Amino acid sequence: MNRRDWLKGGAALAAAAGMANATPSVAQGAKPRSYFLTRIYKMQSGPSGKLLSTYLSDALLPALQRLGLGPVGVFNLSYGDATPQVYVIISGNDLEKLAKLDLLLAKDPAFVSAAAPFWATPATQSPFISVTSRLSIAFEGFPQLVVPAKEPRILQLRTYISPTFAAHERKVEMFHQGEFRIFEESGARGVFYSDNLIGPDLPSLTYMLAHKDLAAMDQNWKNFTSHPDWKKLSSNPRYASEPIVTHVDNLVLTPTAYSQI
Repeated sequence: MNRRDWLKGGAALAAAAGMANATPSVAQGAKPRSYFLTRIYKMQSGPSGKLLSTYLSDALLPALQRLGLGPVGVFNLSYGDATPQVYVIISGNDLEKLAKLDLLLAKDPAFVSAAAPFWATPATQSPFISVTSRLSIAFEGFPQLVVPAKEPRILQLRTYISPTFAAHERKVEMFHQGEFRIFEESGARGVFYSDNLIGPDLPSLTYMLAHKDLAAMDQNWKNFTSHPDWKKLSSNPRYASEPIVTHVDNLVLTPTAYSQI
């Protein structure tokens, strides 16, 4: 069964399993699927972080708004490998703009002027070690990013890497067969769920959850793993007969003061 086939019958399958509310956005159907361009800045330790922060807040975010892209999330890596790192997640419905972003920015005089201190930094004083990019598309059953409430929060960014493309398809299918709803009922608010199209470690998917704090995150996951519908879904032979995820990247991000997510 391919994804097109099971999505056609997704509502009927969910209802039969007692999961009619598992994917509210499936019923709406008409919403376009967002794309996500993620840029990961692996930073030098020291004062370079302020230079990047000023560039992002004063140059990049206003330029993205002029292009009609957003919301944009800017996060510091709080827990995970290789700190310090800054994550910039740009959402938008225009794939061509995201793909040509740097070309478009170079034609924006206001951006070029505001970005000059960052872009003109001497190579011997580069504020970052490297920049990694990833392009993703929102899941069909969760087509648009949901901005979490602007209150104290942490964001959990998780990437699941699968051993084969068939295994990856089954993992995506699990989200459409109940995981969206189970996360919500467990206290974890879904921000976005996406298929990774271009970038390292394919086939893979990436999603983001919002939690109040670390204690809430731990409790939400306990709620999730003990949820009867998760136990039923995860024990289904279609998903449990062999490993469908062989590696998980689990990061805790803290939004900057100017992050739109």
